[in-house]
Amino acid sequence: MAQGAKSLSTAELLAILLSTGTGNVSAVGLGQLILQELSQHQRDPLSVLRSVNIRELTKISGIGTAKATSILAAIELGKRVYQSAPPEKTIIDDPNVAAAALSSELMWQAQERFAVLMLDVKNRLIGTQVITIGTATETLAHPREIFREILRVGATRAIVAHNHPSGTVEPSQEDINLTRQLLEGSRFLGLPILDHLILGNGNHLSLRQTTSLWNDVPQGV
Repeated sequence: MAQGAKSLSTAELLAILLSTGTGNVSAVGLGQLILQELSQHQRDPLSVLRSVNIRELTKISGIGTAKATSILAAIELGKRVYQSAPPEKTIIDDPNVAAAALSSELMWQAQERFAVLMLDVKNRLIGTQVITIGTATETLAHPREIFREILRVGATRAIVAHNHPSGTVEPSQEDINLTRQLLEGSRFLGLPILDHLILGNGNHLSLRQTTSLWNDVPQGV
C-alpha cells in the first residue's frame, strides 16, 4: 500500500474488503475467484460489479452475507462519491467537473437522458436540468427546448450532455448533428454552448475536445 490504492489490482482491492479468505484460499485468491465468476459469458467483471446484488455474490463459493455486504457497501459508496454534485456557483471550467455535476442525473441510468448545465458569464453553475428522458437507445431533444430552459433561468452560457445506457461514449451521427444545430443556434442567440458531453457508466467524452465542431462553428468564448 506504500504507493496507494491505485497501484493495487482489482483482486487486491476486493481482498481488502473481504478481509479474510476461506479454507485454503487467501483473500486475494477469493477476490480473483469473484472476478472470474463475474466474467462468465464474456462479461466485463467491473461492469457486472456496478449492478451486482447480494444474491449473485453469495452464490460464489466462500462469499457469505457479511462479505457480500461489504462489497456492495463499497460499490454504493463509490457511486455516491462520484455522483456528488458541486454546489451552485461552482466554476465549471473543465469537462471532468461538468461530468461530475451531471453524474447523478445521467450515469448508470437505464434510459437516455438529455440535460443542461446552466452557467453565468463567469462559468459559475446556476443550475442543472434534465430536458428529456428517452428510451434505452435514444432520447429526443430539440434545440428549442434546450434554449428555452437556458433562457428561463437567465443563464448566459451552457454545457449540454446526454448519457448512453450501454456505457459506450462513442458519439453517433445524430449526436454530431444535434451538436452542430445547437452551436449554430447559440451563435444566433448569443448564448455560447461550451461543450457537449456524453456520459457512460463512470466515464465520459467531451465533443469539444474530440471533434472539430467548435472550430467549424466558433462560440466567441
